[in-house]
Amino acid sequence: MFLKIILRSLVSKNEFFTKIFSKQKYCSISYNKLLFSNQSLQRETKFKHQDIRQSYLLKHFSALNNQNEIEFMHACNETLESLCEYFEEIVENSPQLDNPDITFSDGVLTLQLGPPYGTYVINRQTPNKQIWLSSPKSGPKRYDFDGTKWIYKHDDVSLHELLTIELSTIFSIEVNFSKCVFSGYIQT
Repeated sequence: MFLKIILRSLVSKNEFFTKIFSKQKYCSISYNKLLFSNQSLQRETKFKHQDIRQSYLLKHFSALNNQNEIEFMHACNETLESLCEYFEEIVENSPQLDNPDITFSDGVLTLQLGPPYGTYVINRQTPNKQIWLSSPKSGPKRYDFDGTKWIYKHDDVSLHELLTIELSTIFSIEVNFSKCVFSGYIQT
């Protein structure tokens, strides 16, 4: 019992001991119903004849996922804000639209163009690390971020390219989303 308490304290609270025990020769320590608290995963896991190295790897993987999620949120927010600003600019210069409306809140960007054009909804999907588009012309699409642009894997067309094609037919002015953030085009 005393050994369990010491081992639990050392491994769960001290990265130094976690790294030492993660080496191959210390990996297969057997113990019965020892409860570790894994703070990085915000849950408790019961280990029985389990590698201590696995606990360390789970903590490390969780930290990497959090960083990726932060990067995703940044890219997503920058993209949606840039699209919102450009939508406002082009709607302002399109008198043929009857009472258009643009809203952006909590990761959801809505462009209501009214009849007969319909409504575009572009939203963040954090669990999937995607941006989803609902278009009255082309239907639903799910875009993945490749580091420079949001791409639909089924046809390799970017979000910005599709919006340029579809909205060019609606607006009476030339529409070009390549100047928006994360369009894939480098602006000079």
